[in-house]
Amino acid sequence: MVSLMVKREDYAFILDIIPPEQMLVKDPSLIKKGFPRNETYAQAIGDQFFTLLEVTLKPNTTAEVGERVYIGNGPRDKVNKIVRRISYDELTSEAKSALPEVVAKIVKIQENRFVDFFNKAGPITLKMHSLELLKGIGKKTLWQILEERRKKPFKSLEDIKGRIGIDPEKLIIDRILRELQGADQYRLFVD
Repeated sequence: MVSLMVKREDYAFILDIIPPEQMLVKDPSLIKKGFPRNETYAQAIGDQFFTLLEVTLKPNTTAEVGERVYIGNGPRDKVNKIVRRISYDELTSEAKSALPEVVAKIVKIQENRFVDFFNKAGPITLKMHSLELLKGIGKKTLWQILEERRKKPFKSLEDIKGRIGIDPEKLIIDRILRELQGADQYRLFVD
């Protein structure tokens, strides 16, 4: 028996709030679909798998761009429902401009996760290492990272910066944004 594991987000960060009147302008077919005029939509990004989502907010609830909201199973305080997954191209211009800052916030909050990536990342193929997928890491820097982590595991992004001379936070943020845009066949962080 084949088991399909669905990866679900429990929390997401708001990228843009779309009032009901703006949703109807964006997609007039919603009127025929029984679009409730009082529902406020939001675009958000999950904080574990970087899933882009369209959600509705509960009536009389406000949320702000950059705010972390619960979207998991069970009672939610601000999000009414998850409408659907969306692609990068479906993001509003406001959401696209908020995205780099929100991704940076997620990387900072989950620093250990990304330090772990530098400590444990392995090869993808015989000729390519997953660390090389970070723009700016070539063979020379790759070997420097591998040598340094053999000596002693990295403790923080600042430790990586100090020992290797690269800005790992910037490289990770850039990689996540490129994966969200569909710019690469390999995915390290976006699922």
